[in-house]
Amino acid sequence: MADFLLEKKAVATRTQRVAISILGVFGWRVRYRPLPGPRGVIIVAPHTSNWDFMVGILAKLAIGMPFHFIAKSSLFEGITGATLGQLVRYLGGEPVERGVSTGTIARLAEKINRADWYWMAIAPEGTRSLKPYWRSGFYHIATSANVPLGCAYFDFTKREVSLVDYLDMTGERERDMTSIAAIYQGVQGCRPALASPVTLRPEDSHSQG
Repeated sequence: MADFLLEKKAVATRTQRVAISILGVFGWRVRYRPLPGPRGVIIVAPHTSNWDFMVGILAKLAIGMPFHFIAKSSLFEGITGATLGQLVRYLGGEPVERGVSTGTIARLAEKINRADWYWMAIAPEGTRSLKPYWRSGFYHIATSANVPLGCAYFDFTKREVSLVDYLDMTGERERDMTSIAAIYQGVQGCRPALASPVTLRPEDSHSQG
């Protein structure tokens, strides 16, 4: 794992070095292993606090890759949303309505496959509140697009952001979720009591919700 630690002397841009420095001031570090291909889906967990967004954006800037991420459509609506939405778009955010099912899955999978380079990050918990399972959208997108799944996490105990684990989905959901759960074993978010278990709703349909 030490080989994957991002350091200022090893990155290419000033933005990366500044992001690493800011994270370092607060005791955070980033571990990153190069992406296994030009396209894929990244899940980010646990998601238990608003601090996740700030830490995640700094980690994204430190890594220096133009990751896209899913954001709720309400952030882009109204007068306030127009301004906030511009910022979120600039940072790589794309609006998606919660609860939209098969059409959204197919559209996002097609968007990934059409691009020369496209990695999409999704918080599978979908909310900072405790839920009994993860939303399955990430899984259906990854399997529909036939792309690797990156497993990123925020560990507030270690003050560590990690993106070093990549999996190929088999389409056997229980087997794949067991592999994913093993990666997140022992990882603690900002508010551990609000972290949802790493499992999907039984017989979940192709939906984000």
